[in-house]
Amino acid sequence: MRLGLVSAAVLATCLATSAFSADLPSRPEPAPFVYVPVFTWTGFYVGLNAGGGWADSGNITVTGPTAGSSGILGGNGGDGAFVGGGQIGYNWQSGAWVYGLETDIQYVGSSGNASWGQYTWWAGRGGGDGGYFGTVRARIGYAFDRTLVYITGGLAYGGLNSNPLTGNTTSNAGWTIGGGVEYAFTNNWTVKLEGLYVDTGEGRQTRVFENPAGGVLPAGTYTATTSGGGGGGIVRVGVNYKF
Repeated sequence: MRLGLVSAAVLATCLATSAFSADLPSRPEPAPFVYVPVFTWTGFYVGLNAGGGWADSGNITVTGPTAGSSGILGGNGGDGAFVGGGQIGYNWQSGAWVYGLETDIQYVGSSGNASWGQYTWWAGRGGGDGGYFGTVRARIGYAFDRTLVYITGGLAYGGLNSNPLTGNTTSNAGWTIGGGVEYAFTNNWTVKLEGLYVDTGEGRQTRVFENPAGGVLPAGTYTATTSGGGGGGIVRVGVNYKF
């Protein structure tokens, strides 16, 4: 008898609990977890760039067969020029530090010039319109998430053609150093602002010419030597696609 009463009480309690639970609001399903990938600078990239540049200024010292035929010509270089080209490279990120290697090739719309004065017979025998240069550079930078601040430097080759005595010489080799800032506005596309100083080794140059006709200056052998530094600066903007 007592066992029956206990069983009945337990059954009644279970039924009441079940009915109460049915009246409670159902628990909503948790929202699905969406994974947002962390941006990384690691990877290969290719891009294009364009900007402006200027070459170092200098003088040309001419030595003639007599003291009266020697002198200093007007300065050359220093004019602004269009610079444009493309680049390819690879970045590797460790923490906030980014290490990379980049190579680029550039067209330079510059030309050497000088005020030839009494040496008018010499005008047009040197210099050249346009030139090119390329670089192979290491990069090291610090990333603030999608913003990268970096310095860069390495090998430069080619010719800026800012020297009236070198013609279209494009077989020089030198060095470059600079820096910039780059911003990733998507996971694949970045934009950068960069400044470089480039020295392709054109530097001090000497050429010898003959003035066979005489005239204002006596006929004979004339030697011209430039004192320019053979380098120049560029400022450019670029866009890269990162794979």
